[in-house]
Amino acid sequence: MGGTSSVPTSDGNPSGLDDFLSGTFDSGSSGSTDGDGTRYSYQNGAGAYLLDSWRLTPKVTVNYGIRWDYYGVVGAQNNAFSNFDVKTGALETVGAPGGPSSLYPKDWTNFAPRLSVANDLLGNGKLVVRVGTGIFYDGPSQDFFVGNQPWNTLPAEAGPAFNGIGFASPVVSTISSGVAIFGNYTPNSVFTVDQKLVTPRYGSYNLNLESQLAKKIAVQIGYVGSQGRHLFHFRDLNQFNNVPGRTVSCGNGKTIGYGEQCFSTYSVGSFVDTPLYYINQIETSSESNYNSLQSTLKLQNFHNLTSTLNYTWSHSIDTASDGLDFVPNAAQPDDSFNPHAERANSNFDVRQRLQWYWTYKAPAAKSVKFVGSGWAMDGMFNFASGQPYTVSYLYEGDFNGSGEFFGRMDIVGDPHAGAHGTNLLNLAAFAVPNGRPGNEGRNAFNSPNYKNFDFSLTKTSHLSEKVTMELRTDFFNLFNHPNLSNPLLPGFGIDALATSGQFITTTATPDVGSGNPYLGGGGPRSIQAAAHFSF
Repeated sequence: MGGTSSVPTSDGNPSGLDDFLSGTFDSGSSGSTDGDGTRYSYQNGAGAYLLDSWRLTPKVTVNYGIRWDYYGVVGAQNNAFSNFDVKTGALETVGAPGGPSSLYPKDWTNFAPRLSVANDLLGNGKLVVRVGTGIFYDGPSQDFFVGNQPWNTLPAEAGPAFNGIGFASPVVSTISSGVAIFGNYTPNSVFTVDQKLVTPRYGSYNLNLESQLAKKIAVQIGYVGSQGRHLFHFRDLNQFNNVPGRTVSCGNGKTIGYGEQCFSTYSVGSFVDTPLYYINQIETSSESNYNSLQSTLKLQNFHNLTSTLNYTWSHSIDTASDGLDFVPNAAQPDDSFNPHAERANSNFDVRQRLQWYWTYKAPAAKSVKFVGSGWAMDGMFNFASGQPYTVSYLYEGDFNGSGEFFGRMDIVGDPHAGAHGTNLLNLAAFAVPNGRPGNEGRNAFNSPNYKNFDFSLTKTSHLSEKVTMELRTDFFNLFNHPNLSNPLLPGFGIDALATSGQFITTTATPDVGSGNPYLGGGGPRSIQAAAHFSF
C-alpha cells in the first residue's frame, strides 16, 4: 500500500498502514480472493391442518387428520441467485430479464394425512396398544443455497448465491482510489439447483404397547420406523468419469467416456467460453430408512426411588445424510454419476442407546432431625454406540481420477489389526486407488462408544416456615471415564496419507471435537458445589 501519508511515523517517513487506516492512499493490490459475503435471503410459507378424534368404542379412540404445507421458494435480494442451464451451458441470473423467475419450482402438493388408533385392551388403562402412521414434509434449509460447504470448491462457491453474476462478487482486484473494490468476475465453478426439486418428505409409522405392571411400575415397548424420500444432497455434474468402460450421458447432447468431463466452458453475461470445472447441483433425489426398537421402564416413588430407564436399538440408512458437506460425503457422493452407490449407515446412525436417570430420597433419621433428613441422590448414566465415519484422503492428489481430491481409499487388509485404545485403524490396510473409485464404502467405520455417569448429592433443610436451604454437590463424569470423539473431529477430515505413525488415531473428546467445549460432553471429571436459598 503506498501513497502520501498525512500521518507520519515516528521517524518522519510515511506509513502505509496509517495511509490505509486514514483513507489516504492512491493504489494497492489484494493478494487473495476477497469479496462481499453479505446476502439477504428470504422465504415465505404457509400451512393448514384438520384434526379430529373419534371415540369409536369405550376402549378404542381414533385420531385422524390431514395437513398441508407450502414452503416458499428461497429468494435473495439484488438478484443474487443464479442457475446453470445444462442444455445451453449458460449461467442465468434468477429474476433478471430473460432468466428464470425463481431458483426452483414451487411445490403446492405437500398434503400429509395422519392416522392413529389407541386401544385400551382391558378397559382400565393398564394395558394400551397404540398404532399410528403419517406423512411429514420438511422445508429446505437456507444454508443449502447461501452457506453450503462443498469440499471440491472450498472456500469459494458456497451456493447459487455466490456464482459470478456481477452482484458483489468476490474478486482479486487492484485497489485504486475512487474505484469499487468488488466487481465482475468469472469463477471456474458454479452452484446450481435441479429444476425437478420437490419438498423432502418421509412416511413414519409406529406400534407401541404400554402396560402398568404394578401400582408404581410401568413399561412401554414399541417399534418406530420411517422412510424418507426426495431428500437433499448435491453432486458434481462435471465430475470426471473415472470408471473404465463406462459412458455417461451429460444432458446437453454429449456423451463422455473414461477420463472425460461433460462441460469444458460456460457463458455468463457478455463472458463466453469461460473455463468450467465444478458444477455442484442441489437435488432432492436422496432417500433414507429408519427402523428401531424403543423401550422404557418407569418407577414412580417406588420405595422412595423414582427412575426411568430407556433403551433404543435402531438402524438408520441413507444415500446422503445432509444437504451440505459438514464432513466429506455427507451430501456429495464419491461418484456423482452413481449417487445411489452411497447407500450406507447414516452419519448420525447410533445403533444402541441406553439412558438411566433416577432420584432417591433417603428416609429421615428421626434421632438426628436436622442432620438426618432431606438427603437425596440423583444419577444419570448414558451409553451410546459410536457413530460412523469415512476415511478419505484430502487434497494430496487426484488418486481416484474424479477431480474432486477427497476420494475414498482402497481397503487392502484388516483395518483393525493391532488397533486399540486411541489407535483406531491400521494405516497399512489402506491404499490409494489408481484412477478409479476406491473400494471403501461410505461410513465403513465406527467411532468409539460413549459412556458417562453423572451424580448429585443434595441436602434440603427448612430453616424456617418461609426459608429453605438446599446444599448440593454435582459430579460430572464421576468415574473420569475417557470418551473419544469421531476421528473426523475437530478437523472435519482425515488426512490418511499424511498421518504420522502406523494408525489413524483419535485424541479429542466429544465436547472439544464438536467445536465448542461444554460441561458434561465427554470431558474429564468436574465437580461443582452450590447453596440455594428459597424464601
